[in-house]
Amino acid sequence: MRRGNFKVRIFIGVAIIAFAFIRRCSQKETNPYTGRTQAISLSPDQEIAIGLQSAPGMEQQHGGLHPRGDYQALVDNVGNKLVQSSLAKNTPYRYEFHLLADDNTINAFALPGGQIYITQALFSQLENEDQLAGVLGHEIGHVLGKHSNERITQADFWKYFVMGAGAVDMGAVASQIGNGTLLKNGRDDELESDELGVMIMMDAGYNPEEMIGVMKILKAAAGPNRVPEMQSTHPDPENRIEKIREAINKYKKAS
Repeated sequence: MRRGNFKVRIFIGVAIIAFAFIRRCSQKETNPYTGRTQAISLSPDQEIAIGLQSAPGMEQQHGGLHPRGDYQALVDNVGNKLVQSSLAKNTPYRYEFHLLADDNTINAFALPGGQIYITQALFSQLENEDQLAGVLGHEIGHVLGKHSNERITQADFWKYFVMGAGAVDMGAVASQIGNGTLLKNGRDDELESDELGVMIMMDAGYNPEEMIGVMKILKAAAGPNRVPEMQSTHPDPENRIEKIREAINKYKKAS
């Protein structure tokens, strides 16, 4: 390789890194729902579009939607009550709540833009409507926290945004969501969503103490051999319970 060509390649590499850094800095913004500064590159409309594109594949992975209309109606009613009674009402997101037929996987998750799911396996473990509100309120918290948006931005933003916002490869992002790459919330995301969930529950008139019951269900489901917190993307249920109690006290005092 000629020395001149090598220098050109070094220059181009440095320029690309500089561009990426400048782009990343320009994407910093304050989340209006949490007050936290994040690197965000998707507009709400793009979040909604990605969520809708990802939804059919995620539903298929979990055996489709549950056939019981009365169960789905309960999920809809609780989810919509949470949205209409909280700060989520005045956001641009399109909230829709779905009960999945999967009766083996105890799980709930939110796609970008407001598509929210709970599996039958978890639904069947819940003891009351307040616990269902705790699960759905937590997932609304992930949407408000823009956690998927943040991970998409961090994943490899220059691939999607070199040509501007219109160049987002929705199919590629939806594929990563489908294989779970962009649905792995970190410990801080989970704790933030727990706190938002407490606030949303209280605004809607639900008992936030019941979110502690949800944590106990998740702890029991994980069993005695659950992965230690430092090796897991999720905080330990006992730590979550402690933080949930702190959030309850915080919002009770504020009210």
